[in-house]
This record gives sequence, structure tokens and C-alpha cells, in this order.
Amino acid sequence: MDEAGSPLVTKHPVAPEPESLFDDTAADARWRARFRAARVSLPDWARDAPDRNVYLSNASGVWETYAWDRSTGIHRQVTDRPNGTYNSAVSPDGERIWWFADTDGNEFGHWVTEPFAGHPIAEEPRKAMPAAPDGYPAGLEVGRSVVAIGISNDDGTKVLVSKDNGSGEVIYAHENDGGVAAQSRDERYLVIAHSEHGDNRHTALRVVDTTGKAVADKWDGKGKGLDAIGFSPVGGDPRLLVLHERRGREELLIWDVEQDTETELSLDLPGEVSAAWYPDGRSILVVHTYKSRNTLHQYLIETNELSLLDTPQGTVGSAGVRPDGTIEYSWSNAAEPSMVRALFTDGTDDVLLTPPGDRAPGSVPVTDAFVPGPGGEVHALIATPDGEGPFPTVFSLHGGPHSADEDRFSAYRAVWIDAGFAVVHVNYRGSTGYGSAWRDAIEGRPGLTELEDVAAVHDWAVQSGLADPQKCVVAGASWGGYLTLLAMGVQPERWAVGAAGVPVADYLAAYEDEMEPLRAFDRALFGGSPEELPDLYRECSPITYIDQVRAPVLVWAGENDPRCPIRQIDNYLDALAERNLPYEEYRYDAGHGSLVVAETIKQVAIEVHFVQRMLETR
Repeated sequence: MDEAGSPLVTKHPVAPEPESLFDDTAADARWRARFRAARVSLPDWARDAPDRNVYLSNASGVWETYAWDRSTGIHRQVTDRPNGTYNSAVSPDGERIWWFADTDGNEFGHWVTEPFAGHPIAEEPRKAMPAAPDGYPAGLEVGRSVVAIGISNDDGTKVLVSKDNGSGEVIYAHENDGGVAAQSRDERYLVIAHSEHGDNRHTALRVVDTTGKAVADKWDGKGKGLDAIGFSPVGGDPRLLVLHERRGREELLIWDVEQDTETELSLDLPGEVSAAWYPDGRSILVVHTYKSRNTLHQYLIETNELSLLDTPQGTVGSAGVRPDGTIEYSWSNAAEPSMVRALFTDGTDDVLLTPPGDRAPGSVPVTDAFVPGPGGEVHALIATPDGEGPFPTVFSLHGGPHSADEDRFSAYRAVWIDAGFAVVHVNYRGSTGYGSAWRDAIEGRPGLTELEDVAAVHDWAVQSGLADPQKCVVAGASWGGYLTLLAMGVQPERWAVGAAGVPVADYLAAYEDEMEPLRAFDRALFGGSPEELPDLYRECSPITYIDQVRAPVLVWAGENDPRCPIRQIDNYLDALAERNLPYEEYRYDAGHGSLVVAETIKQVAIEVHFVQRMLETR
């Protein structure tokens, strides 16, 4: 539907939305309640006024930005837009809120700002930096007197700086992808993460002053990225906390940008880490990722001591340390819906922020499988319904590709369990959390490499008696949607149905139309552009294998998607139609996914209903 409620025009068979998925009204209400239940993100507090916070919530039925004044207990919905708002920040003094204004989910726009207490009804939020061109967001650092904005568009990347509410001046511009990544507490320095060397998957760091003059540079060489986590929260302290991968996994170092000296932090932890500063600059909060789960630790810099913090088993979405030492974090596991918790300095732990309305119904836990694959052991997460297998099974492929499925709550997974399906998540090569070599193993052969791991897990699932080989479904969105369409043509003997959301379907056309940061990502992933490597792009493109597709395919896509644009999806659907292959389509008036709860429910209902219908005809 468009904004007027009229169906979007398409020449392809439209997948119907069912009135219900289950005959049992309680069961049908339960799966919808998981999506409708209000959720909140971890609040982001103002540095110098920590009672003033911003967070995201779907309490209105759309993901929007909210303000929370802890001193008064007042919550205020800041944004109210048809397709939601995702990027926001609060100024250090707590006086102003910043949010990114795009159009209908296309991710292209500019930052606006308004008072924390709200703007007059007759006024609109003002553009935050008048000199900044519209584009895709590439970082935001808001100080008391210095603000830096990164913007990316077809011309490359620009970083603009505004001083004392000025209109802004460009201090950095380059044709390659980059962005502003950090600002020092005293606002003397900015960090630019850049790919001037041509690889935005493994960025380098440059520290500059507010005029753009270089202070220090750090690059670890080809295939080794650096990420700026943040400067020390202590005024005048030039130490920058950095994530590196010099030994094949994500680890930490502290870089004194004035002396250009560094100290690598040696943590006796398997897996990978991320981190945040404690307010005194003497300790670091470490978020440790291992086998799709997280633990929190405090690291004392002076003594090199690492201590485990007492948190529930599951996945930490994000975490931070308040000025009083309280650790606030978002958390869930597969069985328990997400919540925002607080670990207090006395060791007690409690729920911090409870959204309005009923809590989402729970689901089932996941178990682990470690399956031998052609590139090494593949980690899969398994969820099953009641009863004995083999089950009809959904192989749910995550997006990214540099992401991972974790032991976290998923309303999407839960509805499949309710419908009697097992769900298998595959952390294929390309996934994060398993080291740099695993993440980068897809370079030069993306898509086809991941499917080798999916095939290994599929074989295991069938041979172990988990999955019914006649009722195996492959599904995913974004990169997972791309892998789904590729699997339908490359592995047609394995799949009874495929459901692909916002996918890459025709890689050559996708490259032509997608946002420039993704073109840069593709060049780094493939080793060049389609002009340089046309045969490789064709080899890794789902449309190349259209003649091998045998099973029914559902494709759902956003009209305004800058990441997986609609033209290349139409090319794929046209090819299916020309060959009289079974398929249906659903398209919606937004971008790369939807922030509208009702729209998400509709998409899930259409997908599950499509799979159920197609399996009934086998």
C-alpha cells in the first residue's frame, strides 16, 4: 500500500495476506503479540546531563525516537513519521535532540535538531547543519561547541564541522567511503574512519583537528581493519580505544593520538570483543562474544585485571556505564524477549526500563550444532517445536553478510516454531564472531562460498533426523535474501520453497542502482567492480541460475530500498515469469525493511502463509 492506502502497482502475482495463520485464535493472537509488544532500545544519555536520555521504541506501532527525563520520569515521543525514525542522538548538555530525516525509508536525507522538551507546534525541527548536503549518514559527533557530520553520496564522503552553531564547513572529502567515528572530550580532535586505500571493509583511522589538519594516522595494512570505539571520557585525555584484528580476531588497543603510541590489551578470552569506557577512564567495559552468546567484563587498565560481571546467559545487544558506575545493557535470549537491564555497583541486577503494555510471549530456547564444513566447523543454532522429528524445517540465513545469528529473542523464529517448523540458523563463512579468516573467507567468491556451508548444515540436519528432506525451506532477508535466491538456482535439489526478502537478485543491475557505500563494499568483497570482473559478478548472481530454479519462490521488497533496489528485483521476477516458474511477490512503500509494526506482521504472515500453501501442494 502507498500512503493513500492503494495497492502498489505490480505486474507480478501478488502473495495474499491471510486473515489468520492458525485456526486456534489464541495461537494466532500469541504470534502477533510478540511483534506488537512494545520494545525499547538501550537509552543514550547526555554526557553532561545524564538524566536526559533518548531511546527508540515501537510503542506507537512504529519505531520512533523518544526522550526520557529521569529526574521527572517523563517520556515524550519525539518523532512521528509514517515510516519511522531510526538514527538519533542527544547533545552533551541534554538541551537538544538530533535525528536523521530521510524520505519513506530511503535512508537519504539530513540531520535535524529540536529542543529536548519539544518544538512549538507551529514550527518544524530545523536542519542541524545548513551547509551539509543531503546524503546517507556517515557518522555524527555532537559536542558542546563542535559538531561533526559525515555524509556519503555518489560523489564520495564529506565530513563537515560546525563551531558554535555555525552553518558548517567541509574539513574532509574523498571519493572513497568513510565517515566520522569519534570526538575527543575536549573537542580538539576528530577521528575519521576511511578507505582511501580502497577497502571499506577494513578501514584505516585518521585523527584530525577541527580544521581537518592531520594529527595522526593508523592503518594495519591490507585485510586488517581498525574501528574507533571512542576517546577517553576524561577531559584533555588523548587516548582512543580502538578495535583491531592483527591476530585474526577482534581485540582492543589504546592509542595515545598525541604521542602516537599504543598499548594492546591482552585479554584471556576466546572469541571476539567490543568495549566501552568507564567514566573515570581507568577501566573498560568489555563485551565478549563467543559461540553466539555474550558476557560482560570489567578490565582495569593499570593492573591488567579482568573480572566477569554477573549477567544472565544470552545476548547483550549494547551496553554502557553510567556516571555512577551502573552498567545498563539490552539483553535477551531465544526464549525470553528483550529487555533493558541495569547492573548496579552493589552487584544487584534488575530491569531498568519497562515499555507500556503486555510483555511479549516467550518462545523456545536454541541449541547448538557444530557441523564439519568445507572451510571448517560451521556453527548452527537450532530451535524445534514439540514432538519428534523429522520436522519441516526453515533454514533462516542472516543478513550482513558480516553479522551473525545469536542466542537472542526473535519473534520471526517463534512464529515458525508455533507453525510446527524447526528453525536452523547457519553462521556461514562471512559471519562475524568467529575470527577474521572466517569473516573474510567469502572474498572473491561471495554467495557461493556461504552456500557450501549451508549445504553442509542441511546434510547434517537431514541425516540426523531433524529435517524432513521433502520440506526444507530456505529463507532470509537482505544478504540472507540474496543467498536464498542463489540457493534456489544453485541447490534446487535441496529446497521445497524459498522466501527472499529485500534481496540482491541481479547483481549487475543492483550494483548500478545501489547506494555508493554498498558499491564500495562490493568492490572490496569481489576484488573489483563489475566493469573489471563481469564474469565473477555473473557467477555470483542469482539471475544467472534462473533456469535451474524448480521450487516456488516468494520475493518481498521495498519500493524505496537504496541497498537492494527494486529494478534488479523486477529483472529477476520477469525472468521467472518468462519461464513460467512458480512465484509470488509482495512489495511495500518503504526501504530496506520496515519500522512499522503492522507492516512487519503483514510481511511475516504473507511469508509463512506462502510456505504453508506451497508445501501443501507437494
